[in-house]
Amino acid sequence: MDGLGTGSAPVRAVGGAVVRTGAALAVAATLHQLVNLRFLRRPPADPPDVDETVSILVPARDEAHRVGAAVASLRAQTGLRAAEVLVLDDGSTDDTAAVAAAAGARVLTGTPPPPGSLGKPHACAQLAAAARGTVHVYVDADVVVDRRAVAAAVTLLREAHLDLVCPWPRQLATGWAARLVQPLLAWSWMVTLPLRVAERSARPSMVAANGQFLVVDAAALERAGGWAAADAVLDDIALARAVRRAGGRTGVADGSTLATCRMYDGWDEVSAGYRKSLWSAFGIPVAALLALVYVVPALAALRGSRAGLVGYLAAVVSRAVAAGRTGTRVWPDSLAHPVSVGLVLGLLVASRRDRAAGRLSWKGRKV
Repeated sequence: MDGLGTGSAPVRAVGGAVVRTGAALAVAATLHQLVNLRFLRRPPADPPDVDETVSILVPARDEAHRVGAAVASLRAQTGLRAAEVLVLDDGSTDDTAAVAAAAGARVLTGTPPPPGSLGKPHACAQLAAAARGTVHVYVDADVVVDRRAVAAAVTLLREAHLDLVCPWPRQLATGWAARLVQPLLAWSWMVTLPLRVAERSARPSMVAANGQFLVVDAAALERAGGWAAADAVLDDIALARAVRRAGGRTGVADGSTLATCRMYDGWDEVSAGYRKSLWSAFGIPVAALLALVYVVPALAALRGSRAGLVGYLAAVVSRAVAAGRTGTRVWPDSLAHPVSVGLVLGLLVASRRDRAAGRLSWKGRKV
């Protein structure tokens, strides 16, 4: 059986064609990913010393429980001839500022975002205004970096002739919710974005970016209009697109050996974190395509479809390859890839519903 049901012959024929289409796309996507990863940039393991001034910038709001570890790792950087570590306390209600200062950062007191503006891009804009480096390195407060991470990332930026690069941190996921959802962040661009073609493209739509660890040339940032041009829920993607529109080049890299990030713990944090932004990440057509490629074949495989089984196995291979490359758990998590995609699609529905009802917020601010 290659369909989803046991109805009439025409219905079974249509169902079988849908399953075969989804399975074929899953196989094609996995083959593309395997080729793509051959061209994924890696920062140098032993970078030379960086001669230019580097500003390491951390926007933080209510991060007292983890900003100390982030700042300590940034203060321990080697291979930087001239560097500064600035933390912007973005209206925290806890001891974020005190913890960051005790860890050795210069702490700035942020101003609230203007009406209609979002908190993080406004915080980053204030950091940029205070920074004196020719390179800005933006690091989230939930990221801990290796001692040569910044030097390696800046070296990659310069040697690859990029204006913005995001070395993707290794995601630390504990608990079933984070283990199902978090790995899809890196997996998604590995499967969909032709990396070297995207680097050479001037199209703003062909970008991937991650604000957890984002390195940008200061002059390119200014040409792009600064963080004011990235006043969006997905501010990292918006900034990369602004750099592209200004004639710059952007890219992503494998930063799994340079940095780790623990975004969310538990279902409540995962749900709130994704619902705040998924409405902006992709729409119904992309959601339908994801369901066709990664959910439909798996459901068909449960009913005995050989084509569905091929599609499901292609999805598992894809997830396993991404996990192995980024240093996250491979097994048994990869076997649940259709469940992961289905869960994200459910969060997308909730995100669009809450957005329409005006119920989205993050850290006490409306989104």
